[in-house]
Amino acid sequence: MFKGSNVALVTPFKDNKLDEETYIKLIHFHIENGTNGLVPAGTTGESPTLSHEEHEKVIELCVKESNGKLPVFAGTGSNSTEEAISLTSHAEKIGANGALIVTPYYNKPTQEGLYQHYKAINDKCGIPIIIYNIPGRSVIDMSVETMAKLYELKNIIGVKDATGDLNRVNQTLEKIGKDFIQLTGNDDNALEFNKRGGVGAISVTANIAPKLCSEFQKNSLFDDNNSKKESERLNSILQPLHHAMFVESNPSPVKYAAKLLGLCEDDVRLPLVKVTDKTKDIVKKALKSSKLI
Repeated sequence: MFKGSNVALVTPFKDNKLDEETYIKLIHFHIENGTNGLVPAGTTGESPTLSHEEHEKVIELCVKESNGKLPVFAGTGSNSTEEAISLTSHAEKIGANGALIVTPYYNKPTQEGLYQHYKAINDKCGIPIIIYNIPGRSVIDMSVETMAKLYELKNIIGVKDATGDLNRVNQTLEKIGKDFIQLTGNDDNALEFNKRGGVGAISVTANIAPKLCSEFQKNSLFDDNNSKKESERLNSILQPLHHAMFVESNPSPVKYAAKLLGLCEDDVRLPLVKVTDKTKDIVKKALKSSKLI
């Protein structure tokens, strides 16, 4: 249901307000260029600085404009359980295919606290939920054991793993099984992640290279020699892009890249700022190396 190249959509701004017209164009850009799924209002979509109204609007527009052509897994996480329930309920009501819910940041819950947080959301909502485990931003790390316990609930179907620890793929596969969806949140490890049992990525780079990312994912999920060679070739092309997108805090670099490609402006909301001239040079070089400009 949700595999391959899924884009963690940026949220375009104009005069510090949601630029709806450009956002709609971005959605159709992905529909037309091979992206397998849409993830609005995640970290890359600057969800921490979206108002509650904007957050809901971004998801609504994505569901409406995709019109069933691509699955939409809406970012509905929060460090407040009640807020996460509210956002997830809204996503369900307007027709999202599922929710991507980040582990609560700043609060630092225990493993039992994590379990109860997701269980509370699960019990109040009726759409599939993908856990987003990203210790680098949330500080806490959900264990494989906690995920296995959560998988027993009706709505928990998988994980976006941004730990950077490839051994987690093997451990999760062994503990929970192949039906538990494993998606990487780290573009740069996607090839090895899929080799170990992953089925795709929720990708930052896909914002600017949807065709490359979807072709890479498609080939990486097949086991024949031609597909393996092609996935390795595409991976080598994508690696400079993956690196450039994280030279500074996401999504500032990918928004600058998107600006160079004429997709949207590079405006971000404080406390994020636009990238430095040094980073601009890195991003330009990466776009040229992949023949995007």
